[in-house]
Amino acid sequence: MIRSADVPDRSKAGLRRALLAVRAGLTSDDVRESEAALGRRALELPELAEARTVAAYVSVGSEPGTRALLDALRARGVRVLLPVLLPDNDLDWGTYRGPDHLVRAAKGLLEPDGERLGPEAVTAADAVLLPGLAVDGRGLRLGRGGGSYDRVLARLDRAGADPARIVLLYDDEVVARVPEEPHDHPVHAVVTPGGVRRFAAAP
Repeated sequence: MIRSADVPDRSKAGLRRALLAVRAGLTSDDVRESEAALGRRALELPELAEARTVAAYVSVGSEPGTRALLDALRARGVRVLLPVLLPDNDLDWGTYRGPDHLVRAAKGLLEPDGERLGPEAVTAADAVLLPGLAVDGRGLRLGRGGGSYDRVLARLDRAGADPARIVLLYDDEVVARVPEEPHDHPVHAVVTPGGVRRFAAAP
């Protein structure tokens, strides 16, 4: 675990740098092995077992792997929504139709081809899988700083939607404390290759 005391700059930017440096040291074998374990853990969640629509994302680089999970959800008959980054950093959504229907996009991302469903499509999800760099004991998530998922979570709140909000991380990215800002939304659970942790403080 990365402790706050181990990070000289305790701002969000400082913690991001420390976490990204650790991820940069992962090998392709590390990422692949973690992806398999992460997928197994996530598929055991009742929130996903009962979901008809799941908003997710395609992992890239050294992010905790999601591709096996996406395919497993689709094989279950779950409608999987994937984000499409808009010029203002907001997110549109499209339906995942398999790995052959992913296209390269800005910032090295992989996005679904086909119809765009609009930013509000996420409000129909029963569960939302969130990328991140860390989560703390209160369920507060540290993202990369672009604000895309802050907008998604705010959109869910405005719509009165309450899907399960689940962040996917490596085991050592569950940290003591994430710097908090007024717009931050706690998640309901974190899934790592080592297990699942739920947060009582989440709404």
